[in-house]
Amino acid sequence: MASDAQEGEEQEQQQAPQRIQIFPTPTNAISPFWREKYEREAKKYWDIFYKRHQDRFFKDRHYLDKEWGHYFSGSGKKVLLEVGCGAGNTIFPLLATYPDVFVYACDFSPRAVNLVKMHKDFKESRVSAFVCDLTVDDLIKEIPPSSIDIVTMIFVLSAVSPEKMPLALQNIRKILKPNGCVLFRDYAIGDLAQERFTCKDQKISENFYVRGDGTRAFYFSNEFLTSLFEENGFHVEELGLCCKQVENRSRELVMNRRWIQAVFHHSDDASSSSSMEASVKIDLPGEEYIEPKVRENTLTEVVNNFDVDMSEGVAVDMFGISPSNDNETVVVNLGESNYKIEVLSKEYQHTCKSTGLMLWESARLMASVLAGNPTIVAGKRVLELGCGCGGICSMAAVVSADLVVATDGDTNALNLLSRNVNSNIKPPFLDKLITKRLQWGNRDHIEAIKEINNRGFDVIVGTDVTYIPEAILPLFATAKEMISSKGGITVDWEPALILCHVFRRVDEPSILSAASKFGFRLVDKWHAGTPSNQSKSIINSWFSENAFKDCIPSTALNIMYFQIE
Repeated sequence: MASDAQEGEEQEQQQAPQRIQIFPTPTNAISPFWREKYEREAKKYWDIFYKRHQDRFFKDRHYLDKEWGHYFSGSGKKVLLEVGCGAGNTIFPLLATYPDVFVYACDFSPRAVNLVKMHKDFKESRVSAFVCDLTVDDLIKEIPPSSIDIVTMIFVLSAVSPEKMPLALQNIRKILKPNGCVLFRDYAIGDLAQERFTCKDQKISENFYVRGDGTRAFYFSNEFLTSLFEENGFHVEELGLCCKQVENRSRELVMNRRWIQAVFHHSDDASSSSSMEASVKIDLPGEEYIEPKVRENTLTEVVNNFDVDMSEGVAVDMFGISPSNDNETVVVNLGESNYKIEVLSKEYQHTCKSTGLMLWESARLMASVLAGNPTIVAGKRVLELGCGCGGICSMAAVVSADLVVATDGDTNALNLLSRNVNSNIKPPFLDKLITKRLQWGNRDHIEAIKEINNRGFDVIVGTDVTYIPEAILPLFATAKEMISSKGGITVDWEPALILCHVFRRVDEPSILSAASKFGFRLVDKWHAGTPSNQSKSIINSWFSENAFKDCIPSTALNIMYFQIE
């Protein structure tokens, strides 16, 4: 039996390495921790949204006069409440068209309310703007009860958790006149944006998703919306599913957009005008109920004539065309050199599947070690595994090394890595630094790198590449393929694999077990909280006493130093 077990282990070692890409396993749903965080910090995320986009994201809603003009016109001064006013894209077109209108405008983003107040057409005699969370704050504190003729809700209710939507409607009902109405437009089930979300781990609950910037969106069905309003004291006058197939010819995109447009009346409106009676549900004995008018329009237009609410910026956000300002620049100081590294903006990192689009603390530490100890890589051939978009270890190494190959399996990370390398490294060092795609265990990728360097690598570096359990065996299998044969380039040097990481989902025994299967033995290890003992440790000799204070970003970091048996 023992020989059988040994034979099976040998066969396992000889099998072709597993091909793997290091992304989190899709679950199609966010964790309870993030779900609660998005709810708790909803105001913050929308405030960041308006800090970033100002008044450029949504178009001014000039279509309101065409769609609902008869509600705003007529005798007498109309008093409106714009819920979720944003930067004022509804308010100011209405004020320009209807001089007798007075508008209350609220948003739970203080920055959005400030944008309204800073608008060139803002006048206190015509607009009262205030911060309000409809699910928490009582509107009666700002608006007299039963005083509003029209409430506009344009792409706002979708930002509220479904379980809290009734609170918002009950709040609105208190300030609405008995014959008042709600003009509603919002996202519908089947919209292209929702289809995009289904391919990502951004689902909060049924039809409710979080965007990359932390803001949220719910997608309504006719049935859900009708029930929601009727259960909270409203009748349906008009309900329309609007569909547009928008073509962006320059990008060769066809975008199917869907939204719901509706009009709801206060349910106390039993004596409304005859023009409305035919389409409002009245629960009176013997009264025949006539279904509300439901309309569905399908149009095809070029994106420049896209008569809905989003500017081109929203197409970028919804349809995955990444703009340059989704990134931010991080400055990394390594000795006398400063590197400006472009990474994915922090506001998008928490929902981004690719971990390679950000800069990890382990990479900062290992880059500082290489920059401060050039003898580690001097005159050697260096391979970095899973370097992500930063590649700062490779940049630090190339100053002293003969050759550096920076690799990652994610093409998006590699594209950003190439930009970072070209903007930070100049000839002759740039000629020695090569970026290549390498999915661990991918035979074609491995052979392509061997064509660049068929003698193997003297130093292989990996930072935070041990966080996925399924990736550990392919990691060591690939390292075994790429490391140079035993017998170093100098008498006192043996080829080495250096891993720097925080222990997360994979513990040390699991790493050591995988390493031994492919002939690696642990020669030295180091933990950031361990006192320096330079006489007994290879790794400790890399750090001066001050370096422990200056370049260690986290006391949870570890370094493991392997050599081939």
